[in-house]
Amino acid sequence: MIHKKISITSLLIMPLLALAGCAGESPDSSSESESGSEDRTQISFIHWRGEDKEVFDDIIAQFEKEYPEIGVEMNIYPSEQYQATGQRMLTDGSTGDVFTSFPGAQFEAIANAGFFEDLSGEDFVGNFDESLISVGEKDGQQLALPYQLVFNMPVYNKGMFDELGLEVPKSWTEFQEMADTLLENDITPIAFPGADIGPNQFMNSMMMNNAPDEEVFQKLQNGEESLTNEWWVKTLEDFQLLEQKGYIQPDALGTSQDSAMAMVANEEAAMLATGSYHMASLLDLNPDLELDLMAPITVEESEAEYEGINTATFMLAINSNSEKKEEAKEFIRFLSRPEIASQYANETGQHLTVNDVEYESEVLQNTAYWIDERKTRFQPRFLITNAQVEAAVLSSIENVLGGADPMEAAEEAQQIVEENLE
Repeated sequence: MIHKKISITSLLIMPLLALAGCAGESPDSSSESESGSEDRTQISFIHWRGEDKEVFDDIIAQFEKEYPEIGVEMNIYPSEQYQATGQRMLTDGSTGDVFTSFPGAQFEAIANAGFFEDLSGEDFVGNFDESLISVGEKDGQQLALPYQLVFNMPVYNKGMFDELGLEVPKSWTEFQEMADTLLENDITPIAFPGADIGPNQFMNSMMMNNAPDEEVFQKLQNGEESLTNEWWVKTLEDFQLLEQKGYIQPDALGTSQDSAMAMVANEEAAMLATGSYHMASLLDLNPDLELDLMAPITVEESEAEYEGINTATFMLAINSNSEKKEEAKEFIRFLSRPEIASQYANETGQHLTVNDVEYESEVLQNTAYWIDERKTRFQPRFLITNAQVEAAVLSSIENVLGGADPMEAAEEAQQIVEENLE
């Protein structure tokens, strides 16, 4: 069963970056109303999932056909830009009538700014699995509705494992034996996209059993824990081992997620250190792949408390400053219909939090057991609510992969933590 105890504390609001003048950061606009009718109310829908553009275009077209009096203009921003600037876009209510939020730091920032409309009394809240949407609650109000249930742990080539007679390792010793076998067959064990999302994704499964206390980052931020303690130093030592033994590719810190995906699609690497959200993209690159999910167990089998990482994310919300709230609610109600949610799930390769979704894609059917049969914990990184602390934690990983001593990297990061204690 998914472990559902989620603790979210207060936030030091993330610095904002300028929207304009940044090369490669212009939003992807689509789904503008084709109707010239002055009676049509146009709502703004903003999010960060560029890979979902095609399916959202189709869903929006269906919505506009059923509700011809409402048009939807969708704007998509790169995820890092969206995290940094999403809050500012909501300020005057002209953008993001319907918007999405990441859990954790961004959710806390937007909630503290008062930009979430309370959805508690809306009938469509009942379309979601109650046990999976608590991350969108604050002070007794349902402020956002997570749409996706993703697993932030490596995707692996199950077909390759079967051919080599490899089983999913249940301990850190077995993990290293598995990786050695892959290297003997000229296969890089892990494609690690260190240039972008690698550190903030892979850290979750690398630390989940080194620090099984789900409140460890809350304690870190209030001074009860330290990055120089065993749980984090061991995590950094484990990252160092991956680099020193060649279990991740050379120049991992210079590898983008697209390049890492290409390594797995071309079967040069056995695992992609990101998450379930990349499975559909990998199959687009190589439809012959047989994929599943596997988190490294960094302790001995008897000490392991968790098998993987889950995140309820892509949190649908309504801007409290919007003048089109009723139309915005109709759009969220539409997205939460089982048949629409099923289309989105199967065409994007995402598990969802919506009730009665029918998973038709083979990869979703084959990985659905992670929802009910495996013990996973909520993504630890999203429980770091101080942006400076999060940056320090991630930098310590990058420093170790760049050659720094794990304890020295931990001490440097801890100094930043102490400067930002709550």
